Amino acid sequence: MGETQMAPLVSHWRRLWLYAFAALALLFLILPILVIIPMSFSNSRYLDFPPQSWSLRWYEAYFSKPTWMDATSVSLQLAAISSLLATAFGVLAAYALHISNWRAIKNMRMVMLLPLMVPHIILAIGIYYVYARIGINATMPALVAAHTMLTTPFVIVTTLAGLRGFDMNQELVARSLGYGRLQAFCRVTLPQIKGSVLSGALFAFVMSLDEVVVSLFVSGGYNSTLTKLMFTSLRDEIDPTIAAISSLLIVISLVLGALAIFVGRPRRTA
Repeated sequence: MGETQMAPLVSHWRRLWLYAFAALALLFLILPILVIIPMSFSNSRYLDFPPQSWSLRWYEAYFSKPTWMDATSVSLQLAAISSLLATAFGVLAAYALHISNWRAIKNMRMVMLLPLMVPHIILAIGIYYVYARIGINATMPALVAAHTMLTTPFVIVTTLAGLRGFDMNQELVARSLGYGRLQAFCRVTLPQIKGSVLSGALFAFVMSLDEVVVSLFVSGGYNSTLTKLMFTSLRDEIDPTIAAISSLLIVISLVLGALAIFVGRPRRTA
């Protein structure tokens, strides 16, 4: 007796309103991108949409102004260092959470993910107060520490997802053959979850590069980040250069986000 295909409980036509709602929600999310990018190519002295004439003058203004370039250099260095540290700490934390049988360690997961749940303005105020008391505000180490704290949870989440799909018996076999725990992890476990780890590192880089709230409180002077400089410039005057920088950040975030999804996708084996 052949198998019969069951008809869906709700037809696609009856779910048409749901598809329309999803399309409207998606349009609402991408609408700023559809406005900012064309605005960045405007020849107008002010933010103008739709542009009356097209020009690359604001991209040229961004790349030719030392102030913008210095802030960009600070942001890129900060994102690179903090993402590397977040990856190291996040992988270690995720591994401990995954293999531990202690309830206390399992309960630490919520604490480690608090930066994802607590509003950044509250974190920024707390970080600023601590840094002000010890006198390290507006220094690169202070910025690195703050951004590492904010981005480590992304690495923990992606690494835990990779570990859940990994058979830990393989690591146990390696340890039974003479490897230590660290050797077994580096030679057996890590190569098989590297997609999840790289995905978390890319997300950490993007989040650090785009972070603005904490940077407003703890960066300054020679260590001002690009996002802080954009915010202060927008407050003082409406400069279309900000639209050009925003467009570049959007493109970088989309590319790295897509790359993170691609490398984190599980591979099919024959």
